[in-house]
Amino acid sequence: MVAAHDMEIEEDVNLNMDRELEEELEEEKRMGEDRAGKDPFKPNKAHRIVSKWMLPEPMRGTYLERANCLPPPVFIISISLAELAVFIYYAVWKPQKQWITLDTGILESPFIYTPEKREEAWRFISYMLVHAGVQHILGNLVMQLVLGIPLEMVHKGLRVGLVYLAGVIAGSLASSIFDPLKSLVGASGGVYALMGGYFMNVLVNFREMIPAFGIVRLLIIILIIVSDMGFALYRRFFVPANGSPVSFAAHIAGGFAGMSIGYTVFSCFDKALLKDPRFWVAIAAYLACVLFAVFFNIFLSPAN
Repeated sequence: MVAAHDMEIEEDVNLNMDRELEEELEEEKRMGEDRAGKDPFKPNKAHRIVSKWMLPEPMRGTYLERANCLPPPVFIISISLAELAVFIYYAVWKPQKQWITLDTGILESPFIYTPEKREEAWRFISYMLVHAGVQHILGNLVMQLVLGIPLEMVHKGLRVGLVYLAGVIAGSLASSIFDPLKSLVGASGGVYALMGGYFMNVLVNFREMIPAFGIVRLLIIILIIVSDMGFALYRRFFVPANGSPVSFAAHIAGGFAGMSIGYTVFSCFDKALLKDPRFWVAIAAYLACVLFAVFFNIFLSPAN
């Protein structure tokens, strides 16, 4: 009887051990499947850094929970490649005296905004593809890639594209009003829209975006704006001949578009943009300015 009882106990122990071993194997298998199914395009460290630079603290947790690189920052990279391709085309295959300020090619380009051809409405947007020299395109490309890629990682291409194009259109319309007899090239309106939206977010959420780094970021943005605006003013008023097709008005208008529409879009990270009344107020103000600019160009412009 005792021997039989000991055998039953031994069998129970063996069964428990087998069950535990099976559970451990299943757990290991499940963990392996989780690791295999984990998004390979999810560099957590990179997203943590981006979240600290682009978002106030209360929004970082939500961002990190759903952060991934799909889709990648396609918009800002595509725009940059298109601008670079157009620049290389006019610098290499079109007749140029030198590379610092491209002349003949871009002034005859179907992309450039020029007062005499304002009826070709696409020029109010396509002018962003053409740049007036190496310094001009390098400045714009560096800024929009350094700032635009992190912004697109957080807010995705649709929102970043909306802000960028709002700045581009605001830039050309403002130039047509405040500098109505001058041509216009460059993506500065779009770049300044991104900078304006980011600047306002840092300013409004200063306490929640690491104050020390917040000060550095504000100073860097201000330094870039001051130096770039100074360069634009120099090219506008001191470059010989007919002046440079780089407008300070486009810079300012792009910045204001970013500080209104851009700020609203970038501050709505964790909620629906279309449900935010601030977005519609900004859009209404923007559209009112656009309608005034269209009316001015049709009826009041000295270029007429």
